[in-house]
Amino acid sequence: MIKPESTVLAPETLGTVHFVGIGGSGMSGIARLFVDAGLTVTGSDIRESHAVSQMRDLGIPVAIGHDAANLGDADTVVVTGALWENNPEYLLAREKNLPILHRSRALEWLTRGHRLISVAGAHGKTTSTGMIVTGLRECGEDPSFVNGGVIQSYGVSADSGSGDLFVVEADESDGSFLLYNTAIAVITNVDADHLDHYGTREAFDQAFVDFANAATDLVVISSDDPGAVGVTQHIRGPRVLTFGESSMADVRLSVIDTSGGPVRIVIEYAGGRYEGTLLVPGHHNALNAAGAFAALVGVGIDPAAALAGIARFGGTERRFELHDTVREVSVFDDYAHHHTEVNAVLRAARTVVGAGRLIAVHQPHLYSRTQLFAAEFAHTLENDADLTIVLDVYGAREDPIQGVTGALVSDHFSDPNKVACISDWQDAADAVAAMAQPGDFVITLGCGDVYRIIPQILAALESTPASTISKVSN
Repeated sequence: MIKPESTVLAPETLGTVHFVGIGGSGMSGIARLFVDAGLTVTGSDIRESHAVSQMRDLGIPVAIGHDAANLGDADTVVVTGALWENNPEYLLAREKNLPILHRSRALEWLTRGHRLISVAGAHGKTTSTGMIVTGLRECGEDPSFVNGGVIQSYGVSADSGSGDLFVVEADESDGSFLLYNTAIAVITNVDADHLDHYGTREAFDQAFVDFANAATDLVVISSDDPGAVGVTQHIRGPRVLTFGESSMADVRLSVIDTSGGPVRIVIEYAGGRYEGTLLVPGHHNALNAAGAFAALVGVGIDPAAALAGIARFGGTERRFELHDTVREVSVFDDYAHHHTEVNAVLRAARTVVGAGRLIAVHQPHLYSRTQLFAAEFAHTLENDADLTIVLDVYGAREDPIQGVTGALVSDHFSDPNKVACISDWQDAADAVAAMAQPGDFVITLGCGDVYRIIPQILAALESTPASTISKVSN
């Protein structure tokens, strides 16, 4: 895994820029903005994807597969943190002494000269960033933005605006959120994660303290999340706006009504009371909306207009995204890869599934996370879903750890009739189709490539008659 180097700054002149791993949501967004900035961009990725097709539509030549020849005549190279150091394009760039920028440094280059809103937190970053961008645009602002997922109403994860505001999803996983010149820091929560990078919970929390204290204008932070409350106690410099359900919150959610699917909320702020209905379901999205509201009023947007704008946010791809409905079984996908996120997604799904059941298809992400939190994942899946299929671990940037497989999660279930660990994807898709009944929701969960099983699930649903099976067949 290639980690960001805080001492390596982007040169003022980049020349032709080659992106290694251009198909990633963050990388493709940055590449898009580099093209908008008038730069010549090339790229490579391990496989074809919708993002790769979008890059080609912008005129960017993208090679499939990693090969030193792909580097061409590049003057600067941008790499993703998921890249291994034996990548041939990376090695040739080092041999040629080219500037090699981690994507966070490429993003920092783009944000220079702007008033930067950086959205960080263990969960909710992508949705909160999308809400802030949507709210600003609905209120007449024209921010630039780079998000970790495609904002559905805009069809892109990044865009160049004419205003001075720039909104980014700031990644805490490798510490790169500390590299930006942030004006407004938004912290959705501080829930322990990425301990493979930080080592300890204390180091993880301290990174958020450093992020908050580096903000020049404002910190927007949860009043409810225990980790965020701990961080708030150590904020010394900028103004602070807290948000949440706490009676002490500056932006207080006094009503969260999830009974009808879309969430009705009431926000109390500075003596005013503002009511709205969100297009996205779930208690967690009410909290995300409150944080976005705090960010908008913090930069001077009228409160009523801010909430009305946020309410127009229609979601991002891979966040409770409906793919299709076959024989009255709806198949969704979500990026949730931490047990807290899985809990929030399944709770949100429960508010809209009605009498149907929730069938989770969980792909554990990272060997280290699975080893640390297998019991927590099992508890959440067993209690919040009706049935669960667990796939193999998606290792991403990590080498395998002996004994850490998907079975580590399924073995922690108290009721073995509610879970099966199935490594073969076609077998998993067939199992889902066999157990699914009209009205059920199937939800794939994970930030790896689990979404690629969805066509197999849909095809299996098409070919498998409805069954009365109500348990998982092991």
